[in-house]
Amino acid sequence: MEGFAMPDIVDKWLKTNTFHHGEFWDILKLVELKEKQGLKISLCIPTLNEELTIGKEIVIFRSELMERYPLIDEFAVIDSGSKDKTLEVAASFGADTYKAKDILPKVGDKPGKGENLWKAIYQLKGDIIIYVDADIANIHPRFVTGIVGPLLLNPKTKYCKAFYDRPITFSSGVRASGGGRVTEILIRPLFSLFFPELAALIQPLSGEFAVRREVLEKISFPIGYGVETAHILDVYTRWGLEAFSQCDLDQRIHRNQSTTALGKMSFGILQTFLNRMKRYDMINKLPEMATLYRQFQAEGNRYDLLEKSIIEDERPPMITIPEYCKKFGIKCQK
Repeated sequence: MEGFAMPDIVDKWLKTNTFHHGEFWDILKLVELKEKQGLKISLCIPTLNEELTIGKEIVIFRSELMERYPLIDEFAVIDSGSKDKTLEVAASFGADTYKAKDILPKVGDKPGKGENLWKAIYQLKGDIIIYVDADIANIHPRFVTGIVGPLLLNPKTKYCKAFYDRPITFSSGVRASGGGRVTEILIRPLFSLFFPELAALIQPLSGEFAVRREVLEKISFPIGYGVETAHILDVYTRWGLEAFSQCDLDQRIHRNQSTTALGKMSFGILQTFLNRMKRYDMINKLPEMATLYRQFQAEGNRYDLLEKSIIEDERPPMITIPEYCKKFGIKCQK
């Protein structure tokens, strides 16, 4: 696409496909839209050692979005192997709980959040699946209504991402700015260079998003840090910018990750991005990528080299899995 046309396309998209959660305050209206379209909505919270926050999320979502208003038809926690009491707490507050390793046992078990998101497609029955992270300290129904609202409002919208201000929490309290560092340092420059339209997404790595099953089942899933990036690129190349919307949720308070952790995240995301470039025939002669990530840890005057293997293994589109096709009565694709 020619560069001179890009601003017009992005400006139009920002005006028509960017929302504020306040536009979806009327939950009863959302329920009416859902029922009119004959849709079922599933909510999935992927977890790993989240016993401190998972209970509050379940209480708020169940009481407001299932019991008071029947917006959510199914609510599940899918766990990566927590060592704390995440699953016990979740079950005690009324969520359906699953261990990722027990879902589709024939395909095996892989570590990573992307694995949970992928297996949720098989486990849950909704026409729309909403994913919400488990570590949100200021949880509120808007984390669901804000991202499912655009899909109910416009049948052409396939994928809605959340965005928000992300204060960083410290022991002394909350600082009023910060967050989104990997997006601004890595993802936004890459998108601006190779997929300029996607730079219109304010927080492409946000953990809160709602997607139609017809999309989720047709795209592959990196099991680790690259899953959100892969989703955006694959949906964009297949359905275009118009398939997306985004919603401002105001503020999200959560744990701050260290620079070391963000480096590992960036390494995995970059693997995913470059693999997509190869898949789309946008790069030739790209060498085999290393999977060993090196960092340094300083102790006094000594600097220790730390090495960690980070492999962005990938799950195929769910529509190619025989068990999934049998469960939902559809023809498998190869």
